Amino acid sequence: MSRYRAPQKPSSNYVTAEGRQRLRDEVYQLWKVERPVVTQAVSDAAAQGDRSENADYIYGKRRLREIDSRVRYLSKRLENFIVVDRPPEDPTRVFFAAFVSVEFENSAGVLTQARYRIVGADELDPSLGYISVDSPLARELIGKRVDDEVSVSTPTGVIDYAIVDIEYAQG
Repeated sequence: MSRYRAPQKPSSNYVTAEGRQRLRDEVYQLWKVERPVVTQAVSDAAAQGDRSENADYIYGKRRLREIDSRVRYLSKRLENFIVVDRPPEDPTRVFFAAFVSVEFENSAGVLTQARYRIVGADELDPSLGYISVDSPLARELIGKRVDDEVSVSTPTGVIDYAIVDIEYAQG
């Protein structure tokens, strides 16, 4: 019996130059630094004898599979990326790689300001305010200008955002 997974819409292939470098660094870290250490640990654990009850061996093999899977995934993604490394012709509009400052009313009814950067799906990092170009908010913001308003449906209701500022990184 297999697990059925509904087909997913493929994520966009756009990436910033910094994001591509970060992913290349991750591949290097996994393949050249972490994998040799784990391989040596698995080899040492295998030399101890009975592998069926050897936790170091079992978890080491599992970690090797995780590393190999992630490296394979990233290698395929890196081949197909479209790198966006310069600002758009019209910097007054929101496009990929823009830093967008917005105002909205939070759940407590207080006017709140937030700053997001629209990046590729592989660069997503909420702690830095990086949102995927495929996210509902980013899709609504694309093409808009300062003082435009957008509405985004969320599980808790509709949130109205007003664009306050648009910036692009200096490359």
